[in-house]
Amino acid sequence: MVLLVTGCTGFLPVQEPQDSGSAAAIDWRPCHAEDEEGAVPEDGDPEWTAALECGTLSVPLDHDDPDGETIDIALARVPASGGAGERIGSLVLNPGGPGESGVEMLAYPQFSDEIRDAFDLVAFDPRGVGDSGGFACGNWDRFAEAQMRIQDPTAVTDIELERLEASARSYAEACAETVGAEFLAEIGTVNVVRDLDMVREALGDDALSYVGYSYGTYIGALYAEMYPATTRALVLDGAVETERPNLEVAEDQAAAFQETWELFAADCAAAGTCPFSGPEAADAEMTRILDRLDADPPTTRGMPVDGPALLGMVGLALYDETSWPELARTLNALAEGSDESGELLDALYDTTYGIGEEEVAEEDAAEEAEEQEGGLYADAEAALTAINCADRVDPTDPQAYRESAEAIAADTPFFGPDLVWGQLPCAFWTDTETAPTGFTAPDAPPLVVVGTVGDPATPYGWAQELAGQLETATLVTYEGSGHTVYGYGLPCVDDPIDTYLLTGEVPEPGLSCPAF
Repeated sequence: MVLLVTGCTGFLPVQEPQDSGSAAAIDWRPCHAEDEEGAVPEDGDPEWTAALECGTLSVPLDHDDPDGETIDIALARVPASGGAGERIGSLVLNPGGPGESGVEMLAYPQFSDEIRDAFDLVAFDPRGVGDSGGFACGNWDRFAEAQMRIQDPTAVTDIELERLEASARSYAEACAETVGAEFLAEIGTVNVVRDLDMVREALGDDALSYVGYSYGTYIGALYAEMYPATTRALVLDGAVETERPNLEVAEDQAAAFQETWELFAADCAAAGTCPFSGPEAADAEMTRILDRLDADPPTTRGMPVDGPALLGMVGLALYDETSWPELARTLNALAEGSDESGELLDALYDTTYGIGEEEVAEEDAAEEAEEQEGGLYADAEAALTAINCADRVDPTDPQAYRESAEAIAADTPFFGPDLVWGQLPCAFWTDTETAPTGFTAPDAPPLVVVGTVGDPATPYGWAQELAGQLETATLVTYEGSGHTVYGYGLPCVDDPIDTYLLTGEVPEPGLSCPAF
């Protein structure tokens, strides 16, 4: 059962600032040995990698029991590159997810020279993620297979629903059995925020400077509510919805993916670079490509690419509008049966998944060895599912998910139903401490929310909602497409936000930046 809470706001008490003089120190050390093979990513910067430092901070698993069981939070840092007089403090980063690793995020250079001169860039793996107690629940693929066996997404049969319910329940129960209900109860964003304040204290900063992307905006917004006295400057880019159940959030995301898909279809049709005559016909024309792949799937990086596999790559490509020309060429080659379609598929796979042929082989070998040793099946969805289920109160009747998925399938056939079904394990999740709703962070200093009009994963409306919800927030709008935008080299966005982080001066109200 998902924990039900009474009342409509669920506010948490504001925490008093802790005495930074008693903070635990982080023992920083080089993340990589000088001669470590593969330490620098193929497209990485050797100087950046050499400067990268790693450390851990022990925090209570249950913050109400500070002397009880602990968990080590993994951190990475690149020290400020400016002189001592230029350094402001630490800028803490979170890449989102839930489930994305901040430590991995810092493998690559971030932000402008001015920001890197003034701040130590610090990122962390939230509890339950990566090297901070990352875990697996079981075989998510079995649950995904139940979704793929649905014949008509707009009319799910009773047998199909029973199969989905059984596999979702099995996944939730396996998760509780594997890692423990006590651990799952403490994994939500409320406790991530408490950890974050301990990180701030250990870094020696009187107040937090922070950039959070996607789910990271939830962490930042809740921090401003719980710890306003130790908030300095927060940038919340690609804002998530903070008020409603996962099921309703998935419905919003489905609509946003469809809108971004139609923007892509219009863009490539106008350029004449893809097989679509326009956004109105794109669904039908794309369906013909998918049907052809289902009948005779090509292979990329040693794996067959059927319709669902291609849609997975398309969905990821929609996150970044700079990848749209490559996506258009690939779809055009597939539609025409061109000889270059295989090469283009390889390139699209590498772009969207950030992985090449050698890495695929290494992952396959590691997964096979893990299974042979009786280990847990690879489970990339564990942290995302566990944190989402912990944070929100969801329906416990599978019929609600069926009705939502069927309605969405009619309007967003490519991306919608799977987003809804992916929330079904929350119907059977263990009790947790849910995150509060209705918070406004009235005592926080000025905050900045960034929203992209054509964002497929976090709809622009969510950025508008969060900026309106947080009393001291200013909204910056990017009129292009893609998921998150700050720090990607667009001066209209980066320059005023850099100024805010450096000086506290907020961007002008109503700032809207044109697409690149």
